[in-house]
Amino acid sequence: MVDILHRVGIKSSPNEVYQALTMREGLAGWWTDKTKGESKIGGALQFRFETNGVDIGGFNMKVLELHPAKRVLWQVLEGPAEWIGTKINWELKEEGDYTIVLFKHQDWKEPGEMMHHCSTKWGVFLLSLKSLLETGKGAPSPNDVKIDNWN
Repeated sequence: MVDILHRVGIKSSPNEVYQALTMREGLAGWWTDKTKGESKIGGALQFRFETNGVDIGGFNMKVLELHPAKRVLWQVLEGPAEWIGTKINWELKEEGDYTIVLFKHQDWKEPGEMMHHCSTKWGVFLLSLKSLLETGKGAPSPNDVKIDNWN
């Protein structure tokens, strides 16, 4: 198994970062504006993406763990085959004026081209999360930075 790993410092409190990772409005503010569901343990979250007004797919996640201002853990139930069964883990820790987000999209079966693409897109969306919390404006899909014909 292989993992996508990222680290980003956000000039915001761990609680504010946690809210952006767990509240539907927060998630819609940095990842995709097509966000539905309940962020509670055992709950399901649905994320849809579009380009030029056309739906290009999405993900359904089960919320496995919620530790306020510390950790969020999801498992992918539906989406591209490479994502099914993987977990998305957000660890938060405070360092001075920053909350450090240690991001891990874990348990990929192999490091194929889809994983390369997703690693870059996670970086794009983590910077959107940072922007949302530091400036009040993120760049969620469909307004995210496009990196290739997969978006």
